[in-house]
Amino acid sequence: MTNAETGSMPDALPQGSIDTVIIGGGQAGLVTGYHLKQRGIDHVILDENDEVGTSWRNRWDSLRLFTPAGYSHLPGMEHSTSKHTLLTKDDVADYLVAYAEQFDLPVSTGVPVDRVAADHGRYVIESGGERMWANNVVVATGAFHTPRVPGFADDLDPNIVQLHSSEYRRPSQIKDGSVLVVGAGQSGVEIALDLCDDHDVWLSGRNPGGPPFRRDSPILRIMEPIGWFMVSRVINVTNPIGRKVRHKFLNPPRGIPRGPGATAELNDSSVVQVERTAGTKEGAPQLEDGTVLDISNVVWSTGFVAAYDWIDLPVCGEYGYPIHDRGVVESQPGFYFMGLPFQRTLSSALIGGMGRDAEHVAAHIHNRRLS
Repeated sequence: MTNAETGSMPDALPQGSIDTVIIGGGQAGLVTGYHLKQRGIDHVILDENDEVGTSWRNRWDSLRLFTPAGYSHLPGMEHSTSKHTLLTKDDVADYLVAYAEQFDLPVSTGVPVDRVAADHGRYVIESGGERMWANNVVVATGAFHTPRVPGFADDLDPNIVQLHSSEYRRPSQIKDGSVLVVGAGQSGVEIALDLCDDHDVWLSGRNPGGPPFRRDSPILRIMEPIGWFMVSRVINVTNPIGRKVRHKFLNPPRGIPRGPGATAELNDSSVVQVERTAGTKEGAPQLEDGTVLDISNVVWSTGFVAAYDWIDLPVCGEYGYPIHDRGVVESQPGFYFMGLPFQRTLSSALIGGMGRDAEHVAAHIHNRRLS
């Protein structure tokens, strides 16, 4: 299925025409392929990586999902472990490989897409000088891939090691001395905790909130089903409360709340929590209250910006975010997005929450063929 497993060369872009092209072979692309296959719709999934699951394997070593396995699977295939297990990054990668194999999904790996454009009532997809055409295109690359780093990062002393969270893998990348982690969402908390055993660590930024329970709290087992029902069913774009939450969440785009136990574990650690980092002074980071920190390393856990400049179509609006209705781009018939934050619910960007979004997109493609 994936040529990295067989040792063969990466696939070339499939030639000719096909009904539907899915761009992105992560969980959003695979679950869309699953629902298209259930409807007998001819499609191909293009993945720029040489193996399914690569984007997960390339994350930091200690990463674990904050949603347990029981809420972190795609339709048709649950995890073999306990539903309460917190999966590692490699667990997720292995699961995605197995999912693609289980349902024999048509994944072409090693195919980066350079451009998508309209072409005489269809869409043309370009990769490495090659072209193919499709009646429908589903962009399932995720919302954000380009790291966001503040402009004042260039003003820091060049002797300070700087990494974005997308580059961080393990503590050995950090040199001796103290560390400032900028960005206090889930990723920032996890990286700060990963580093605090061997370094003095400051965590800078706004607490985005999250469940107050400790991970080992018995009450969490009771509250998890209720919380999941809220984020996957109640808080959705079909009601006024959900639309209000979505507007606040996306204008401007912001990180999701911390997972269960994150804040409690942070408060129990040696990590020092400080205000937002506002700039620099004489080559050192300066906080909003004027405090200047003497540090040797900075990890920017400041998120990502939308990166859809390779789509040569007017499908994005403010902040570069796609203009869509539950993944359907109404201004461009046959064009879709999958895996976006709050595509339908607060859980839309989570593995366990995107199945219904994919089913909606696949149904729309199916109905379009019949019209």
